[in-house]
Amino acid sequence: MIPLQAATRETFWTIGPVGKAAFYWLAAVAVLVFLYGVYARFAAYARGSADPRDRLSNLPGRVVAATKTVLANENQFDGDLYTGVMHTFVLWGFLVLLVATTILGIDIDLYRPLTGESFWVGEFYLAYQFAVDAFGLLFVVGVGMAAYRRYKTREDRLWGKHTSLEDDAFVWTLFLLGVGGFLVEGVSMVGQAQRATETVSFVGMALATGLEAAGLTAAGAEAIYGVLWWSHSLLAFAFVAWIPYAKPFHMISSFANVVARDEKAGARLPNVPADLDHTNAESLDDFTWKELMDGDACTKCGRCTDACPADTVGRNLDPRNVILDLKAYRESVSDDPVAGSGGEAMATDGGVASADGGTVPIVADEGGVVDAESMESCMSCMACMDACPVDIEHLTSFTKMNRQLVDEGAVDSNLQDVFQDVMQKGNTFGEPQSARGDWTDDLDDGVEVQDARETEVEYLWYVGDYPSFDDRNKKVARALARLFDEADVSFGVLFDDEKTDGNDIRRIGEEFLYLELAGHHVETFADCEFENVVCTDPHSYNTIKNEYPEVDFAEFADDPMMPFDREEPWNPAGEIDVFHWTQVVEELVEDGRLGLSGDELDYTVTYHDPCHLGRYNDEYEAPRELIRATGADLHEMPRSREDSFCCGGGGGGLWTEHEEDVKPSEERLREAVEDTDAGAAIEKFVVACPMCTTMFEDGRKTGDFEDEVEIVDVAELLIEAVAAGS
Repeated sequence: MIPLQAATRETFWTIGPVGKAAFYWLAAVAVLVFLYGVYARFAAYARGSADPRDRLSNLPGRVVAATKTVLANENQFDGDLYTGVMHTFVLWGFLVLLVATTILGIDIDLYRPLTGESFWVGEFYLAYQFAVDAFGLLFVVGVGMAAYRRYKTREDRLWGKHTSLEDDAFVWTLFLLGVGGFLVEGVSMVGQAQRATETVSFVGMALATGLEAAGLTAAGAEAIYGVLWWSHSLLAFAFVAWIPYAKPFHMISSFANVVARDEKAGARLPNVPADLDHTNAESLDDFTWKELMDGDACTKCGRCTDACPADTVGRNLDPRNVILDLKAYRESVSDDPVAGSGGEAMATDGGVASADGGTVPIVADEGGVVDAESMESCMSCMACMDACPVDIEHLTSFTKMNRQLVDEGAVDSNLQDVFQDVMQKGNTFGEPQSARGDWTDDLDDGVEVQDARETEVEYLWYVGDYPSFDDRNKKVARALARLFDEADVSFGVLFDDEKTDGNDIRRIGEEFLYLELAGHHVETFADCEFENVVCTDPHSYNTIKNEYPEVDFAEFADDPMMPFDREEPWNPAGEIDVFHWTQVVEELVEDGRLGLSGDELDYTVTYHDPCHLGRYNDEYEAPRELIRATGADLHEMPRSREDSFCCGGGGGGLWTEHEEDVKPSEERLREAVEDTDAGAAIEKFVVACPMCTTMFEDGRKTGDFEDEVEIVDVAELLIEAVAAGS
């Protein structure tokens, strides 16, 4: 028996001097090819336009945060335990095997030549061998799980337009590397007598036992070892060299993408410069380096498509395909030997390369890289971004293409009418601005709405278009006014100086109309005395809170088309708090200012998370606390909180018609009454967004849910509870 302190093995068993020299030469070639490929990829990103966000600020902190996210597989576990376990096994197995190979290289090529000794012996060697076998086994199991889901269960989201041979090659190469490594180990243990008691190498030992039972002798093992060892080594070298040129590059680009992420991406869109020569998505040159890197970071996992409500209801939008279509086009027209290597573009029918390398429009009704209909189908709900495990910022690129369509006048005629109404009337209804405050006329006696332009108030209430002009939502505005009055809140509105907030106008692509609206409002705010802003609509809340402070008004100060005279930014340090009304009223309820005891109502209800309140701004609890405060029995839908299913109203959906199998609002109502635990017992479908109210009232009629469930706003539920308790 070999003494514990002498335990080790011969690394290049049966491999002679010539073989060793060839091994190191091939290793050097593989590493050089790898390094050149990585350099070329990042050099290609550098040719993209400058990104308006400082994505590399506090780089050490970003790297640490990204490392934690990646190593913990946080995003992979989100909503998919199987994928989380699979990816954890593959990632940690791969990393440990990589570290183990590096340690062995340090010992052989540095430590031994310098000291004449080896640290790869004794207890360290045995611990090393156990770790390699344990994590190598996890690696093989993880790759096996991936193959099972891809080929046995044929998970739909893993297959599509951009599925190609590189996906198969990636899975099977990893599998062969893992299994091949164990096979080399097992044969080695049969042939090397000193390893007969190396039980820490439990996988290799099991294989060796099986091989011996099958008739493999020590001499036979020695005879075939070289062939197996070289096969494994050549496959490993080929894989290393291949990484930057195909799907395996996501191991690098995905990490870089997480490092460069913008935590508020989507909730705040990049501004456009005051440059007459500026274009949005006329060519690839208009895309930033981060947007280019998004394409390479995509692993084709399909989570974004699975989460997309537009795709779910049958609209012409597949978020994954949009990102990969842009990538395929970039590769097809690039003169870079890496970016244009064609692994994706040549293996799929998704590329739309042109022979002259530059005549294909990025987005168009016909013949573009991306169909205009796909962009018109987007609801700007951010479900794709929330689902993406590698922080691809779909909405940023989508908005860029929407802006291009607006620049070209290639938008839905209904949207053109909306733009005209906003430009001429200040609202999306085309109603006179003088009628904006008429909803206050039918308030109960004693409830007075102050004019914030004339009176100092604690809360400047931005009411919004739908609560101001839509008959159904006027009821919500009145309910909220009564709640504020009941709680003795000092509040006021802007009356006819309030216009459309611009959130959805911006996401449709009309950036300059958004700038006009933002400029008008911040100038109006400056003439008022208030402490905080409170919004009825989550869309208004989002853009006033996250986007108005980002506008560089000084850049447009000399533009005669901009009807504002302001150069200073508004609220850049957040000194003015901006709230959604549920956040304000939640505090009022906690303080006992509405006199609720918590048992006023006994309805069985479910609650729909608005995209702009939930995914956009991470507010999930305030509306739920208010519902519970009424005594209502709240049951969650399967898709709730960050997984909430969009009503269909965002991104211009309120104003457009689409070819779809079922309306998003109908699908959501079906979920409420069929898939929720309470099922048909659900009496009220509770919302906290005027746009959601509008869409669900429509879906309730068209989907034949009128006899099954009632649509109510949280404010309406609260005011009923207040009345019941008084």
